[in-house]
Amino acid sequence: MKIEKDRAVYIEFTLTDDAGELLDTTEGAGPLAYIHGHGNLIPGLETALEGREEGERFSTVVPPGEGYGERVAEAVIEVPRDRLDPDTPLEPGTPLQVQGPEGMIDFTLVEAGEDTAVLDGNHPLAGVELHFDVRVVAVREAHADEIKHGRLHPGGHHLMVEDSSYTGES
Repeated sequence: MKIEKDRAVYIEFTLTDDAGELLDTTEGAGPLAYIHGHGNLIPGLETALEGREEGERFSTVVPPGEGYGERVAEAVIEVPRDRLDPDTPLEPGTPLQVQGPEGMIDFTLVEAGEDTAVLDGNHPLAGVELHFDVRVVAVREAHADEIKHGRLHPGGHHLMVEDSSYTGES
């Protein structure tokens, strides 16, 4: 069965950057499951998966514009340190949430001075070319309620290991 819109897809992947540094993997965690065509993956990976079949292995490179976007200089801001939760460790790389005018906004702490802190609102992988090695574990028709909600239902309709070629091995 080919991957197309409204299909439940199970993939294993390894994600690295240009230098070959491991950024993410499904190894040891089981396959990533999603419904194709519902924006559940970054656009470049979803496009690369379109038309692939169960058991297929491939590599693809996703440019920043089809991944987590380009870095935006205006997303790096300086705020008074007293606006941050005093219980939050102020070490570079610490993820933070700051109350914005329309709700919580995710940031990463760049540096904390005595009176101010520099926060980066870019996704940590913004501006990064993403290298994926992928194996399509299984593909099935998604159920109507899964399609309606745009996601697979855990504990409900799911991959039945005994009914597929999935062995947990790469």
